[in-house]
Amino acid sequence: MGIMSIANGRAIPSARWWRIIPAAILVYLFSFMDRTNISFAMAGGMNEALAMTPALSGLIAGIFFVGYVIPQMPAGHLAEHGNAKHFIGITIVFWGGLSILCGLVQNSEQLLVLRFLTGVAEGGVWPAMLVIISHWFPNEERGRANAFFIMNIAIASIITGPLSGWIISHYGWRWVFIGEGALTLVLILVWYPLIANRPETAKWLSATERDYLITKLAAEQAQLKSADTVSYRAVLRDLNLWKLVFLYFFYQVGIYGFALWLPTLLKELTKTGMTNVGLLSMCPYIVMIFGLYGFARLSDRSGNRRRYTAIPILGFAACFLASTLLKADIWVSFGFLVACGVFMQSASGVFWTIPPMLFPSEVAGGVRGIVNALGNLGGFIGPFAVGWLRMSFNNYDAGIYFLVAMLVAGYLITLTLPAVTAGRRKEPA
Repeated sequence: MGIMSIANGRAIPSARWWRIIPAAILVYLFSFMDRTNISFAMAGGMNEALAMTPALSGLIAGIFFVGYVIPQMPAGHLAEHGNAKHFIGITIVFWGGLSILCGLVQNSEQLLVLRFLTGVAEGGVWPAMLVIISHWFPNEERGRANAFFIMNIAIASIITGPLSGWIISHYGWRWVFIGEGALTLVLILVWYPLIANRPETAKWLSATERDYLITKLAAEQAQLKSADTVSYRAVLRDLNLWKLVFLYFFYQVGIYGFALWLPTLLKELTKTGMTNVGLLSMCPYIVMIFGLYGFARLSDRSGNRRRYTAIPILGFAACFLASTLLKADIWVSFGFLVACGVFMQSASGVFWTIPPMLFPSEVAGGVRGIVNALGNLGGFIGPFAVGWLRMSFNNYDAGIYFLVAMLVAGYLITLTLPAVTAGRRKEPA
């Protein structure tokens, strides 16, 4: 997985790559499954069973993200200054239990409340996981570590489709929540044995690897402490922060609008059963893995973060629009939906290299928290807008046009980012 590091002419063991990254992927994989399985329940009979309109379905799918943004910044602080391993372990129990309860609801009001609480329970996992990764991977390794971690989204989506479709076909929509929630609780048996908060406390780590990590990470911290102090008040007045917030917001509107309505779109398009819908839904996420790697590699080679954030967002919008305009030919339309997967998450890995390029190191972590918290509100707007527009205009096309417009807005904002993000040095003042 990782490439062995070299220090003082010696190869450094890479046990951390095989302990920390797989556990991080596995936990967030189930987190992503538990937030998106509602899309299959919606297409698999839940809407009819709970008498939910498309607008209400979109609201319930999106309310997760309102809860999701609440704990992000405090969770990152608690994880950094407390015990990130225990923090994530506790959240696993909460979100797994809440997912099971979603399968027992009797009306839409109960589901609305539980989805909001599930968002709160899961909201702290992402920043806490990034804290753990920062404790285990020095700066020159952190980009690869983050890239492997982000691939969990594609893996989760590949698994969620056929698994959820099969469960619904055989047992009904309620068991999507109950079964996947129960599997989440089993994660505790994997999480605690594999993870340690820091190299200093890991008994499985060799002395060579431990000394290397402690030395490298201590040097990084010393460098950060020597930097000039920058206030968050000044950061909040910086136009570049708000460009990143709105860029990420529009991008997330498109991503989650696509992801949470994809099973319904496939069912409408192909007129097939949920097992086949689940299998077909895998395809965009299989090609997503190649898009993530390919665009990240191009960006690393060129140093141009702006270009390789903008191109995937525009490609996603173009393929999504083409899938709608050409839906008279089912398999051409489906082909463009699959092509959406190439671009869908490819901007993410590149995008998260930009905040430290624009902000001093001592506030870059806080900037990431602000951008992630506010930007993820797009995960509420996207699903809700598609449902509301579908009900208002009596078709899905209006909702898709809205998502495409949001992606184009994100693309245009990307083009306004400073020259340094394109691999060019800042002009002297």
